[in-house]
Amino acid sequence: MDEADFDRVARDELRRLEDAFADVDPDEVDVSTSDGVLRLDLRDGTRIVINSHRAARQIWMAAISTAWHFDPTPDGVSWRAPKTGDELRPTLARLINQRTGLTLAL
Repeated sequence: MDEADFDRVARDELRRLEDAFADVDPDEVDVSTSDGVLRLDLRDGTRIVINSHRAARQIWMAAISTAWHFDPTPDGVSWRAPKTGDELRPTLARLINQRTGLTLAL
């Protein structure tokens, strides 16, 4: 995957994640974006930061003193952590559920 393809699939993924919170009460999850960084502030004070990292060709997510690095799958449809096999969307949904009780279909 070349740089332009990576930028496109990463941007699309971040946009899909942001759009998934459109109907969520901002008192539960406050969503903000800036310069390709998606920030989720949960009602319990947890902050989740998700951004693309062009040099590594990964999407990075950080929350609760933990960091995840996700590689795009060859088809560009999902993102998987090479060390654990975890996928971005289910990992994010699980984290939000654990911290807020919200069940999201990402």
